[in-house]
This record gives sequence, C-alpha cells and structure tokens, in this order.
Amino acid sequence: MEQELLRILYLLKEWAYAHLPKIILIFIGAWIVTRATRLAGRKIIDLTQDDDPATKSEREKRAETLVRIINSAIKVFIYIIACFMILKEVGVDIAPLLAGVGIAGLAIGFGAQTLVKDFLTGFFILMENQYRVGDVIKIGDHAGLVESIKMRITVLRDLEGVVHTIPNGEVQSVRNMTYGWSRVVLDIGVAYKENVDQVMEVLREVGRKMREEEQYCSLMIDDPQILGVDDFGDSQVTIKMLAKTVPLKQWEVARELRRRIKHAFDEKGIEIPFPQRTLWMQKEES
Repeated sequence: MEQELLRILYLLKEWAYAHLPKIILIFIGAWIVTRATRLAGRKIIDLTQDDDPATKSEREKRAETLVRIINSAIKVFIYIIACFMILKEVGVDIAPLLAGVGIAGLAIGFGAQTLVKDFLTGFFILMENQYRVGDVIKIGDHAGLVESIKMRITVLRDLEGVVHTIPNGEVQSVRNMTYGWSRVVLDIGVAYKENVDQVMEVLREVGRKMREEEQYCSLMIDDPQILGVDDFGDSQVTIKMLAKTVPLKQWEVARELRRRIKHAFDEKGIEIPFPQRTLWMQKEES
C-alpha cells in the first residue's frame, strides 16, 4: 500500500514537472494578451481625447464604445483558447469537444433565435454608430444616459438613477438627444396686453448676454434664436425660443435661460400669465 502511494506521488510529481510549467505559461500568456489589449484600448481612447475634459466629442464617444466591445470580445476569445490548450496539455482529446461545440452552436442558432437577433442588432448598432456610451437616448418607453453597449444589451440610467437593461433585439427606433449637438426649445407665454416685439427683443438680449459669459460661451454653440409668435392660447401668447448647445448641456442651459428670463420680465414689467377663471353669480328673482 505504501509503495503504491509512493508510486502515485512519483507519477504526480513527474506529471507536474512535465505539464504544470506549460499550464502556468498558458495562464500568464492569456493574462498578458488581455492586459495588453486593455492598455492598447486606453491608449486609443487617450489619443482621441481633446482639450475639453468637461464634454465628450463624437470621436471620443465612438472610440470608448468600440474599445469596450473589442476588449470584451478579445478577452472571451483568448480565455476560450487558453482553456482548450490546457485541456490538451492535461491529455484530454479536444477534437470531440470541438465537434460538440459546432453541433451545440447549430442547436443554439435554431433554438435561440431571439439571442441571435440581439447580437446581430447590437452589431449593426455599433457599425452604424446609432448611439454611443455617454449619449442620452430614448428607446421605446425608456430614456436615459447610455452607460454600456454590449453585443446583446444596452444599459441606460435615467434621471432618477434607475438602470434599464434593454435587449438589442427590442430596439426598433432610437431617439438620440445628444448626437453631435443638442437644442433647447422654450415655449414662453406672455399676456395678450404685452408688445410681442418688445418681448422678443428682451429675449434676444437675455440670450446674447448669457452666451457672452465665460461659464456658458463654451456650452452654447450659437446665440439663441427667437422664432416668433408660435401660438395663441386661452390666456397667453406663446413665443418660441431655440438655443443650440453642445451635447448633454441643453438642460443646464435651459434652466439658466428660464431663470434669467423670469428676472428680465420682472424688471421690465412683462406679465407671465396664469390660468384665471371668472365666476358670474346670478341672483335668483323672488
């Protein structure tokens, strides 16, 4: 019994001397390749960055999205190859495994059509550059900031911090609110008694002064436009105002414009109407 145990230990020792260094080298090689891929991806992202750290350009967004996808795909591919190499090193015949993988792939292709659709749609989303990490988009009833794009899913985070995971196969149409540039659209109501030409001049002055300030000149691409009278409401005249901004900054610019317009209207005595109702009390005849 003791001799049999010693023989087994001897065989294990011989096997370890013969194969363990190769297995360790396979692990190290896989780690080095994936590490080098990540470093190369970071270098590509650094090369695409501009001098404005506050906002991401279209080139930066696309580079970051593609680098993430490529790194994930390479990582999976490298570790699958490493596993097959280790199995071969320990004496497992991998030819039947490869054949089984091929058959399983066909079975999955027929039985998991939804999964295949997700991957194909994800591929075309990336190739057609429909949206990138960092964009604000709306897919169906879900809207938010794109945190991640993978071959199968798109991950959005909305204003409340809720994360929405959407299979790419369900993406029928996309509303991208930050592609290249964004726009502020304000419908400003004033009372019917106001001079609309004077009101539009006040709005132009507010927009022009705001864009001249250092804090907002980099966020606003052009001076705000006053399109004119857009509607006659029940109690107000609606004037439409537009402002073109860099991506993701339209909400910040819109909030500041509203604040300044309110102050300007107060100073000029321009009335911002609110719904009113007149009640007539009829006295019954006795």
